[in-house]
Amino acid sequence: MLVHLNVWNARVRDIPSRPVYGVGERSGIKIRKVVPRISWLLLKGFFWRMREKYVIRDFHPLVFFYALGFLMTFLGLGLGIAEVVLRIMGNAVSVGTVVLVALLLIFGSQFTLFAMWFDMESNKELR
Repeated sequence: MLVHLNVWNARVRDIPSRPVYGVGERSGIKIRKVVPRISWLLLKGFFWRMREKYVIRDFHPLVFFYALGFLMTFLGLGLGIAEVVLRIMGNAVSVGTVVLVALLLIFGSQFTLFAMWFDMESNKELR
C-alpha cells in the first residue's frame, strides 16, 4: 500500500501503536515464513514503483543508474567468485582480471548509491 501511495505522491504519517495481547497470548508470526514472503513483496513493489513512477508516468534517469548498478554489481560478484574458485583450484589469476572485478564492484556500488540519492531527492517533497 505504501508503494502505491508513493507512486501517487501521497503524504503519509506514521502513527505509533503497541500490540495488545491478552494474558498468556503470544504472536503467531513465524519468522522463517514471513521474511521470504515480505522480501519478495518488497522486491516486486520496488520494481513496480520504478516502472510506474520513473518510466511510465514521468521519465527519470535514476532507472538507468539502478539498472547499471545492479548489472555491474552482479557481474563483479560473479566474476569475483569465479576468480576465487579458479585461484583455489591452483590456476593463476591475472592482475587485469582482479582490477576488472574491483572496478565492476566499485562502479556498481556507485551507480546504485547515486540512484538511491536521486530517488530520495525525487521524494523529498513528500516528507
